[in-house]
Amino acid sequence: MLNDPLAAALTKIFNAERVGKREVLIRPASRMMKRVLELMNESQFIGSFEEITDGKGGSLKVNLLGNINKCGVIKPRFSTKTTEFEKWEKRYLPAKDFGIILVSTPHGVLTHHEAKEKHTGGKLLAYCY
Repeated sequence: MLNDPLAAALTKIFNAERVGKREVLIRPASRMMKRVLELMNESQFIGSFEEITDGKGGSLKVNLLGNINKCGVIKPRFSTKTTEFEKWEKRYLPAKDFGIILVSTPHGVLTHHEAKEKHTGGKLLAYCY
């Protein structure tokens, strides 16, 4: 049984990228996992993905582009305000405006850029660059 499915999925994606694979299968699928993959797709870190329903929690087949240098979850899930995003960028990203931090907000899962525009804080989930 997985304690943190998001961490397992991002680790699987990162390891497949390092080895040079073109696609990876992530199990189990969840709404939050799909939203995280959508944001990574919009930022062009991964290619398209499709959901495969098998009656056992489902899975996601992700096409990889080879654009990820590092990705992972942020543990513990720190709470943050709109004014504190720069501090977290310095901690988790190699340079300003290079990569994304995914944040769970009252508006849903957003990148830190979108959260700044909407003037909302939330809990830090993951980073990718």
